[in-house]
Amino acid sequence: MAQQQAPEQAVKVTVLTLTAMVVGSMVGAGVFSLPRRFAQETGVGGALIAWAVAGTGMLMLALVFQRLAVRKPDLDAGVYAYAKAGFGEFIGFYSAAGYWASACVGNVTYWVLIMSTLGEWIPALGSGDTLIAVALSSVGLWGFFLLIRRGTKEAAAINRIVTVAKLVPIIVFVLLAVFLLDPAVFADNFRGADYGGSLFEQVSDTMLVTVFVFLGVEGASVYSRHARRREDVGRATILGFLSVLAIFASVTVVSYGIMPSSQIAELRQPSMAGVLDSAVGSWGTAFVSAGLIISVLGAYLAWALMAAEVLFVAAGDDDMPAFLGRSTDRDVPVNALLLSTALSQTILIITMFSQDAFDFALDLTAALTLIPFLLAAVYALKLCLTRETYADARPAVWRGDLLVAVLATLYTAFLLYAADLKFVLVSLIFYAPATALFVLARREQGRRVFSPREAMGFALIAAGAVLGVIALAAGWVSL
Repeated sequence: MAQQQAPEQAVKVTVLTLTAMVVGSMVGAGVFSLPRRFAQETGVGGALIAWAVAGTGMLMLALVFQRLAVRKPDLDAGVYAYAKAGFGEFIGFYSAAGYWASACVGNVTYWVLIMSTLGEWIPALGSGDTLIAVALSSVGLWGFFLLIRRGTKEAAAINRIVTVAKLVPIIVFVLLAVFLLDPAVFADNFRGADYGGSLFEQVSDTMLVTVFVFLGVEGASVYSRHARRREDVGRATILGFLSVLAIFASVTVVSYGIMPSSQIAELRQPSMAGVLDSAVGSWGTAFVSAGLIISVLGAYLAWALMAAEVLFVAAGDDDMPAFLGRSTDRDVPVNALLLSTALSQTILIITMFSQDAFDFALDLTAALTLIPFLLAAVYALKLCLTRETYADARPAVWRGDLLVAVLATLYTAFLLYAADLKFVLVSLIFYAPATALFVLARREQGRRVFSPREAMGFALIAAGAVLGVIALAAGWVSL
């Protein structure tokens, strides 16, 4: 039976389980799509630079979450809470809404990729965007809703097991690709095909996909209220990030030693299956496909938990309607979970009308996440500049944290520059109606809906949303 508020003592998990949440949420659909996405944009040289930039930038962001978990131990569901603490309720709401939406859209990529994988043997499923594929994906969405509703502790335990299971096929892929790597093919792919743009443009064009695959680096921070010790949040974040960076970079680079980049760029998703098929035959496709399904289902479980957690904590802070703050006696934020599943269902239906369902959902997920990430980095920078929480800190500690915050802010700002404008416009189409949740929360509390500054901010968001709708209707922007 649902309760009006969360239990006083949330279910606690170990640092190992928190790390599994980070790895489990990061290693999902994205890693299986990396060969094609990179080969479409750049060669080996550009890929190495891209991973160096993305790895360094995301490491700085991971360190930001680690520092903030210690500096601000009273703030739960970090991405949302940091934006609110630093810039007020209105900005905090949109950070929570954007992060929540990115998780829900990201969950759609998992089902699209599963159906696209099965489409290799069942043509009716196509690339995961046919009516039958969407219907089967919908069954999966609601089946997981019922599973997670049984209890947070049980879902987290399942995720830990699945995280171990899904790493095995990815590691086997990397080892086989290294063993079968053709030095001549690898050398030919170093510069890749004639991509037309400069090396800077090639690297920039890979940035959204690196954002997508690194989503989840903040997983331990989002789930921080369940940590046994606050220090565990930071440890899990760094351990998970470094493990996954090694995996992602390896999958991308070794693929260039198996096939010409022009051929990799034409593979259907999951392109990792096509690469291994070229190297070892048809069993490679089956092997990767089985690993993908395990991996994606585990990632979906982790992200479904995190999406609901953000809404739940925001409701507990009176920044979302009260009904989203209700949980069961097993600590499951059931209404937040229900709304998250409903949004994923809506996006899943929209994918039937997109040109490339998987790439559309992937890039939109990344674009929705950029603002919440940037706000968290700027909040860390603000703490350093104002020296809040640093009054008794040694100068070396303060300088180190300042450097981390500056680099994380510059990196996330660069990602906004690299993002396609159309995804920013589509994001605003979501943000405008999502404001209804903010309005409902304010009215429940008997407060004025918008301050003058907030009204101005909403007007800008609404104008951007209208422009986005016009762009879609006129064909200036396509999905």
